[in-house]
Amino acid sequence: MALHELFSHPVERGYRAGLCSKAALFLLLATALTYIPPLLVAFRSHGFWLKRSSYEEQPTVRFQHQVLLVALLGPEHAHGGFLAWSTFPAFNRLQGDHLRVPLVSTREEDRNQDGKMDVLHFKLELPLRSTEHVLGVQLILTFSYQLHRMSTFMMQSMAFLQASFAVPGSQLYVNGDLRLQQRQPLSYRGLDVRYNVSVINSSSPFARDYDLTHIVAAYQERNVTTILTNPNPIWLVGRAAEAPFVINAVIRYPVEVISYLPGFWEMIKFAWVQYVSILLIFLWVFERIKRFVFQNQVVTTVPVTAGSQGEPYKEHLS
Repeated sequence: MALHELFSHPVERGYRAGLCSKAALFLLLATALTYIPPLLVAFRSHGFWLKRSSYEEQPTVRFQHQVLLVALLGPEHAHGGFLAWSTFPAFNRLQGDHLRVPLVSTREEDRNQDGKMDVLHFKLELPLRSTEHVLGVQLILTFSYQLHRMSTFMMQSMAFLQASFAVPGSQLYVNGDLRLQQRQPLSYRGLDVRYNVSVINSSSPFARDYDLTHIVAAYQERNVTTILTNPNPIWLVGRAAEAPFVINAVIRYPVEVISYLPGFWEMIKFAWVQYVSILLIFLWVFERIKRFVFQNQVVTTVPVTAGSQGEPYKEHLS
């Protein structure tokens, strides 16, 4: 009657030797060469410790309805060549005859209905006399800017727009993005309100605190700011007599890539993945080296095979 293999299992074979033998020394050396070199390879390949990471988040941005405007006039203007206005009463009091109150309308829009505003529509109409001609504009708009996914980051930021042209204009159209700029990464947790202070000191009675050079210089000292990118200003000419000068701005709040400092466990997870991926190769190689050495008795040991009842018995080598 033909016999067929119905069941099989591997036979465990051990190799015995003294703790001070060559076999024990070889096993210790093989173990060290299995686990230590992968760590050195992963570390020397750079990027072993995750020092900075990033993620995407749609910021919570709201326009604060704070505006500072300086309109640069032609050289023929008798009042010194500019008109100014802001939402700050102290600034307006300092302007004297240069003060001109415009008509301002704003609208924020949540296009994807996720509870966060996506775009600001800003329109400013500055009344002018027939003899007044605008050659340039300097405009500051302030925003509340918040991030919540990792750490809670809150700040008051601004968008600064500056445009000047050689010919008088009737309208300035701007369409750009309010983008986040980081000189240093944020923390991965906690509350960060170090920049949650007003960009313009509205309570100050001093002219220096409303000077654009001072405002921009102080703002750029921050490690985290926002800027208006790709404004693509379009300067329209041909203003009718007594018609206002118009500023139309569309400012989007895009999804940002936020840089942050990872926490301890994230660093360990990142390092562990790199180490294990190299370790698996070393385990496979040295397992076959050890099997070859012990099976072929390159170092002297006593082979022991488990019996049918689990009792080991010695194999006698000829």
